[in-house]
Amino acid sequence: MPSTDPAGRRGYDASGRRAAARRTRAAVLGACRELLLTEGYRATTIRAVAARAEVSPEMVYKAYRGKAGLMKALWDSTLAGDDEPVPMSERAALRQVWAEPDAHEKLRGYAAFVCGVHQRTAALFSLLSEAGAEVAEVLAETERERLVGVTAFTGHLAERGLLRAGTDPARAADGVWALTGPHVYDRLTGARQWPASEYRQWLARTLAADLLP
Repeated sequence: MPSTDPAGRRGYDASGRRAAARRTRAAVLGACRELLLTEGYRATTIRAVAARAEVSPEMVYKAYRGKAGLMKALWDSTLAGDDEPVPMSERAALRQVWAEPDAHEKLRGYAAFVCGVHQRTAALFSLLSEAGAEVAEVLAETERERLVGVTAFTGHLAERGLLRAGTDPARAADGVWALTGPHVYDRLTGARQWPASEYRQWLARTLAADLLP
């Protein structure tokens, strides 16, 4: 007779289910991105995304709680460049910035990080900015999150004694938040047709002039 001892039971392996869920998320977000870029925001309905991803609309609603939640998830994965559950502050690019001892090199690394983020999100930002009130809160939330990240960076500079004497870290954070915003990137690389490399160099110089002794 087979043993009924619980200790003899094989542990449940959830890795297959997690992998399947991850593939489903990738399919949904990929479908959402494709629809946005090819057909625009209005045509990117939950039903259309579900059909393209070959899942049920109910699954998309359950996972993202509606279209705004889906747009936020798409933004987050585009911002990071993947769907790994790793906070931006713990990503390799920012860990390198944090570890860099030289102030000017640190700002150049931070400018490169910011530029990379904008290169990934620029098209999505433009589309969502034109979507109106329906996604206004999504964009507002992304800006609040960006301010948190910028504040952590200027706080790091203050802790290392790298800010110019007398600089208020909170005001410094406000200035960096404004300088590194998506609208500035869009105007310089779009309207003024700067290459990304020129934007990156300008941002590093401007941050250094504003923050360092």
